Amino acid sequence: MGEAPTPGRALFDDDFVRDAVAAILDADSLPRIVQSGHPVLRAQAMPFTGQISADQLSRLIELMRRTMHAAPGVGLAAPQIGIPLQLAVLEDQYEVPAENAAARNREPLDFLAVLNPRYTAVGSATASHYEGCLSMSGWQAVVERAKTIDLAYDDELGAVHTRRLSGWQARIAQHETDHLSGIIYLDRAHTRSLASDAEYAANWARPDIAAARETLHF
Repeated sequence: MGEAPTPGRALFDDDFVRDAVAAILDADSLPRIVQSGHPVLRAQAMPFTGQISADQLSRLIELMRRTMHAAPGVGLAAPQIGIPLQLAVLEDQYEVPAENAAARNREPLDFLAVLNPRYTAVGSATASHYEGCLSMSGWQAVVERAKTIDLAYDDELGAVHTRRLSGWQARIAQHETDHLSGIIYLDRAHTRSLASDAEYAANWARPDIAAARETLHF
């Protein structure tokens, strides 16, 4: 029996990235969002070092934004469309009930494209909320994450940035950056909280997780 690939181990090269990007940009439709079990979701994504042209990068970012909106979602990482590249797009302009927004510290997030991102927690405070993922459609689970982070990243012009994010914005950035290391949200979740979308809507779609924590024992 052969050895199974180690999650997070590099499985792809620059030629794979170039071919995957070209195929997606040449298609006449939005790319398919790959689901859990696809090998690219468990690979260490490659740092962006100029594997594709500036025009291709700009077009890819715009295509990822459109794909994210169509899903719909608030973030999308390149591995989620089969490209093992350290690139993600983030945006949250959805209207949510005021009680939910307050409980989750959810503020609108303007569109942001990040290359080679990495984050560090600011302080020790954490928050736990239900999350879903476009690459695990139909399920949600509670994940404990840092309340505030410093997100360092490059923009598409090569400039280096550091941005402090808190609340739901920080959660989105952590979730998408994790994808670039072969990590999906379920790796960090309280698995006893795992719920189908239907059961979440019926039982746990509340501003906080107190009832779910008490009933599901996590």
